[in-house]
Amino acid sequence: MDRDASWASTPGVARSMRGNRKRDTKPELAVRRIVHAAGLRYRVAAAPIPGVRRTADLLFRPTRVAVFIDGCFWHSCPVHGTSPRAHSEYWLPKLERNRARDLETTSTLEEAGWLVLRFWEHEDPAEVAASIVAAVLDRRS
Repeated sequence: MDRDASWASTPGVARSMRGNRKRDTKPELAVRRIVHAAGLRYRVAAAPIPGVRRTADLLFRPTRVAVFIDGCFWHSCPVHGTSPRAHSEYWLPKLERNRARDLETTSTLEEAGWLVLRFWEHEDPAEVAASIVAAVLDRRS
């Protein structure tokens, strides 16, 4: 692909992609509301390990629990992940790098003593929140 060429197939796609949020997505907000209502406090979009450029969606430092709520497209959900129709020579390697980075992040955090919880954006927020609350409370004791 030409280096100056856009990764977007149309100006509309470019606008849509620029509008994607890194944090505070609807699934994250729904889960955070429930977890907060359960009395737990957490950091948002925080790095678990200083100097490592990875951020968890919810981070519980005292209990060392890192939560990631992965988007189905960006992280190649086996149920809802889709294959890009346009510019696949750009997108397919990018999505593969995302998957590899997710595995590396999980491995790095677990080696440092963190419990890593990963959920898909399509999962029920109440069930996700219940899993998070149970894990954090279990690590407290």
